[in-house]
Amino acid sequence: MAFWFCIKHHTVEGDEGCRAKDRLGPYDTEAEASRALETAAERTEEWDNDPQWNDDVEARDGADGRD
Repeated sequence: MAFWFCIKHHTVEGDEGCRAKDRLGPYDTEAEASRALETAAERTEEWDNDPQWNDDVEARDGADGRD
């Protein structure tokens, strides 16, 4: 069974639940689903600070040719 986190109701749901556009997941456990917002925030922070994907660094450093 998969678990989902409903961002509309802030609850963990099973396969039957709110519409897909209102849910994060699937997660293997209820515990993982209950941390969905924290997990998303952690991943966003990692991606924001990944130099391979952070185009803001190039613009800030003038590396894009717009100095």
